[in-house]
Amino acid sequence: MELSNINRVYFVGIGGIGMSALARYFAKRGCVVCGYDKTRTALTAQLEQEGILISFLDEEETIPVAFREKYDDTLVVYTPAIPKNAQILNFFQSKGFDLKKRSQVLGIISEGMYCVAVAGTHGKTTTSSMVAHILTDTGFGCTAFLGGITTNYQSNVLYGKNNVVVVEADEYDRSFLTLHPDAAVITSMDADHLDIYGDESHLHESFNLFAAQLKPEGRLFIKDGLPVAGITYSASGSAAINAQNIRVQDGCFVFDFEDGYTTIKDLKLAMPGKHNVENATAAIGVALSLGIHPNSVKKAVASFKGVKRRFETIVKNDQHIYIDDYAHHPEELKACFDAVRQLYPEKKLTVIFQPHLFSRTRDFINEFATVLSTVDELVLLDIYPARELPIEGITSQLLLDKITIENKQICGKDLAVKLIEDKNPELLVTVGAGDIDTLIEPLKNTLNHA
Repeated sequence: MELSNINRVYFVGIGGIGMSALARYFAKRGCVVCGYDKTRTALTAQLEQEGILISFLDEEETIPVAFREKYDDTLVVYTPAIPKNAQILNFFQSKGFDLKKRSQVLGIISEGMYCVAVAGTHGKTTTSSMVAHILTDTGFGCTAFLGGITTNYQSNVLYGKNNVVVVEADEYDRSFLTLHPDAAVITSMDADHLDIYGDESHLHESFNLFAAQLKPEGRLFIKDGLPVAGITYSASGSAAINAQNIRVQDGCFVFDFEDGYTTIKDLKLAMPGKHNVENATAAIGVALSLGIHPNSVKKAVASFKGVKRRFETIVKNDQHIYIDDYAHHPEELKACFDAVRQLYPEKKLTVIFQPHLFSRTRDFINEFATVLSTVDELVLLDIYPARELPIEGITSQLLLDKITIENKQICGKDLAVKLIEDKNPELLVTVGAGDIDTLIEPLKNTLNHA
């Protein structure tokens, strides 16, 4: 299917962060856009305000007339998170519609464009958002499909007038193999999604296949130490591209960039943590490879405000600091906590963590226990199941028992806000990829009025 032939698009699972970006893109192109999702959220409310019709009932009758018959100009996009027995999904299948996953649609859009694809088991949303911001802020321009809401643009999609597209390339169910990028970044290859891949070697195999799909003259930027050939980058000074002289000044991380050809001194980054300096180093490498002037890049990096739920400071006053982060893998938790400790070394760290997926909790339970044992006080929520059914014996209690700190407890999500009100912590961090984000506003109100 060619992009120019698409006039109507229906999204089965429109409320997802990646799906909603595509919905906005097609609506901007003037297509008729509708969709279904099981839950009303702030994001679906924004889509409705933008004129997109959304149903929250999984019933055939809710599908608009324009999508009841198969037409050549109609695209149906679905997310693997939708159950296979969903009525709406089965309606489109029974009518012979050609259903596409988000990644396949990104392949259709990016075909014929200069594609920058950012992959990695973590770091890809922040890095792709940094690339998109640098290209936009410098006036170079790009269209971008991002896995988070950028604070600078309050959106997960950017619209450019040129032929450049930045996409977040998702490794889940090998989705990124639909892309053929001109430039690519691989931020990390830690074991994850073992429910799909089985083991780490198969995950690595997929990343190598992704790297092999780079166009002949393309550039591949690889975090130093990963088992893929490319231009290495690092925040420890041992790669082809390096961040050096990293320090904290006035709550910002400041560093120098060096790639053997270009030196940029005293770059300021508002997103804390060595891992984010590393992400910025990769983004700068991409921008310089496109011919953007170093001074313009430096200014753009300083103006990057981050991504919602990526080390986002929610409350900062004399009594309380509250940070929220999407971290849901042991390595992500470690990076988050390290950044917090660097910024606030003297403060007692209280963490609320919602484990995401029974399979991930099972596969990394010892690693989770180790990193969660480094905080001062822990509140553990029940496991968020997402697409999974429970696994016998895999519970938050099992994880709690392996955590070695004294100040630890399990709490129902509905009681967490009252618990925090009673504890009145000086430094609070919420982490997780499930529905823990519904606690952000209530916790914000509680801590602002404590």
